[in-house]
Amino acid sequence: MRVLVLGAGGTGGYFGGRLAQAGVDVGFLVRPARAALLRDRGLRIRSPLGDADLPVQVLTADELPHATPFDLVLLSCKAYDLDSAMDAIVPAVEAGARVLPLLNGLRHYEALDARFGFPNVLGGLCFISATLGGEGEILHLGKPASMTFGEREGQSPDARLQALAAACAQASIDHQHTPDIAQAQWVKYSFLAALAAGTCLMRAPIGTIVAGEGGKEFMAALHAECVAVAAASAHPIPDPAHAGARDTLTMPGSPMKASMLRDLEAGQRVEAAHIVGDMVHRAAAHGIATPHLQAAWAHLQAYEAQRAA
Repeated sequence: MRVLVLGAGGTGGYFGGRLAQAGVDVGFLVRPARAALLRDRGLRIRSPLGDADLPVQVLTADELPHATPFDLVLLSCKAYDLDSAMDAIVPAVEAGARVLPLLNGLRHYEALDARFGFPNVLGGLCFISATLGGEGEILHLGKPASMTFGEREGQSPDARLQALAAACAQASIDHQHTPDIAQAQWVKYSFLAALAAGTCLMRAPIGTIVAGEGGKEFMAALHAECVAVAAASAHPIPDPAHAGARDTLTMPGSPMKASMLRDLEAGQRVEAAHIVGDMVHRAAAHGIATPHLQAAWAHLQAYEAQRAA
């Protein structure tokens, strides 16, 4: 199986790099400057699970139409770069590749389906905290690094996902090929929206938030609002997942913060509309009150307005 990874940033660079390290046929579609760096120095991963320095196949947009067709595109861009990402992978999809998005949230599926057609867009998510270092290396922050993927409701079984599961096993990547990807997506989305909303609003990690008076209750209430939206969307969060997420979001001393907060602290663009805003809008469509999420959404909009100004 040939896998095309869009970009070689934290998420795509890590998972694509691990697959390539295990001998899977992986190509990275990157901009010319990143291509030059990867061709010169290779892809470098620094991780608690093991470092790696490896040569990788690199393609630019001009080269992609002439490449041997790919079976699967791993899409792990930021939500605000989705339009340009879709433009970039058109030649691969037209040549027969399926798209497996690993983006946060759910809002991107509408755009991907409209662009490439529902049968060509599979379901996926990942858990990892990774970013680029100052010299272009992949910095894996912490040990979790997993992918979950599956056919979306109404799609036929896809041999590409079976092959991806085998490739992940070969690369020792924690993974799951699930028959109910929508449930898995809502479990993650309900947790992530609460994490992003709470840590961005308070500009602090979980441990600092819950140490303050009312902090634990605030984080629990954020998650409860997200869980209510999941239930109204016909994907109720199972009790064990609900309890586990709530415990994580209220854990004393936890250094955990959303990647959105790291972006915010660096003065960068954030995926506010795609994660927190979308949850607020889904809640409103079901008539669900979300005062805690609304506060975070207002805060994030103000941040983006100030940043743009």
